[in-house]
Amino acid sequence: MFGIGMPELIIILVIILIIFGAGKLPEIGSGIGKGIKNFKKATSESEKQEQIEEKKDGK
Repeated sequence: MFGIGMPELIIILVIILIIFGAGKLPEIGSGIGKGIKNFKKATSESEKQEQIEEKKDGK
């Protein structure tokens, strides 16, 4: 995973905790989760659209 081990991840999480504070972490996590969900949805919709276009061209 890009050469990042457990100690490095812990240090990154501690820095994020210091910068944003404990109160903002759930909000940030929720925002990141929604962003990933939207990205996956957009890519899957794009793939579906390509498949539909391929079927139309094949007929």
